[in-house]
Amino acid sequence: MDIDAIAPVAWFDGPNGLKIAHRFLPGAGPAVVFLPGYMSDMDGGKAQAVLRWAHAAGRACLLLDYSGCGRSKGDFADGTLSRWRDEVVALVRAKGLGSVILCGSSMGGWLMLLVAEVLGGAVAGLVGIAPAPDFTEWGFTAEQKEVLAAGETLLEDNPYGPEPTPTHAGFWRDGQGLLRLEQGIGFTGPVRVLQGQADPDVPWQTALRLADALRSDDVQVMLVKDGDHRLSREGDIALLLRTIATLPGAD
Repeated sequence: MDIDAIAPVAWFDGPNGLKIAHRFLPGAGPAVVFLPGYMSDMDGGKAQAVLRWAHAAGRACLLLDYSGCGRSKGDFADGTLSRWRDEVVALVRAKGLGSVILCGSSMGGWLMLLVAEVLGGAVAGLVGIAPAPDFTEWGFTAEQKEVLAAGETLLEDNPYGPEPTPTHAGFWRDGQGLLRLEQGIGFTGPVRVLQGQADPDVPWQTALRLADALRSDDVQVMLVKDGDHRLSREGDIALLLRTIATLPGAD
């Protein structure tokens, strides 16, 4: 079935007055909320696979584009984790979702931790796909941090497209105020982490650091030895969908 027939694109007036594009599928809970990675959007293969699975399973599902990304309004250069967290929280609340599973890919895996802090008991579980918490700290060299701290935009080679990947000073500065791996993460519900050991962007040891930082005792890390950063192969996506379907509290 065409994705637009499952859940057509709609717009939500976000907390900063920007139109946030999203797809919402009503159904049984907890609703699965997919949080894309940096410079990604809800048209990605994993996001759409989750929506199709939810449709087949009769589950509620929410996809969205952060402001400045995909179809949403705004300038990407103004985007920060704090802004995008507030957009996700506002949209979840506007849809009246009493219970959610947050599924975050890469940067979305950091964002899901921040969203969970705000939503509290409404979060039934977390599923991270190559989650990258604190990457503004461990993902840049000292020289690159000096550039960002000086208020300049950092441009890096982009292995996923022809244009360089920008990191804007405001995003980096905001991220440095939201570091979580060293201070501990208070979430106590079930957490599942999928991580490729051949990931060139997020060291697989980051998944173990995340597991250690979480207060929850119900944390499982699944390492895919030949898995890359995207984990978007057919087998990887099948693993993701099985993980969501079997998360405690998801029935």
